[in-house]
Amino acid sequence: MRQVLRDIAITTPITFVVTAVVTYLYSLLVHEAGAVNWETAFQLALIFGIVLPLTRARSDAPRS
Repeated sequence: MRQVLRDIAITTPITFVVTAVVTYLYSLLVHEAGAVNWETAFQLALIFGIVLPLTRARSDAPRS
């Protein structure tokens, strides 16, 4: 359980930063306006920050 919480605490901010950078670059290249889509960055950070560590913990769990 502690490992999963640590993975969530690490994955969420990394996902947030990566998504913010990607949305900024997309906005800059496609729309020629440097704006970060904070809503998308926050949503994806929460989704991936929770789902990915839980999926990994479940796949690493011993099978009975």
